[in-house]
Amino acid sequence: MKQHKQHINLFAFFLLLPGLLFSSLALAEFRSVSVPKAILYDSPSPQANKLFILGQGYPVEVVVTLADWVKVRDKQGALNWIEAKQLTPKRTLLMIANVEVKQTPEAAGVLVGRLEKDVVVDFVEPAKNGWVKIKHRDSLNREDLTGFIQASAVWGL
Repeated sequence: MKQHKQHINLFAFFLLLPGLLFSSLALAEFRSVSVPKAILYDSPSPQANKLFILGQGYPVEVVVTLADWVKVRDKQGALNWIEAKQLTPKRTLLMIANVEVKQTPEAAGVLVGRLEKDVVVDFVEPAKNGWVKIKHRDSLNREDLTGFIQASAVWGL
């Protein structure tokens, strides 16, 4: 009887495992750098080795929060530590390809602009049917570019 219960518990665990894994993936938390230059460290201490600098607006995925420090993952998958005060909950996205910005969330939509790879944009609305609404401040024209891009062209969702 005891062995039978172990088999049932093991069976239940494997039934629930995909749901647990999926739910942890679906709950990814992203923030963005709030200061002009944020230093990434190899451990949660100002005395740790300084590894990289990220510019303002760069999106990062939160992995662990430990007091005043946050372990983050960047677009390349690197795991590093950053001071929590250098992050904001404001969501941004990073272009991973050159994209066309459309007026509506469809390939045949009216073109309103183009963005190049590695440009950071503001996240406006969640992805629907493979499209996400974004806003980009064009410093040359001094106007906002708002529209839809394919979700597959960004990192930070």
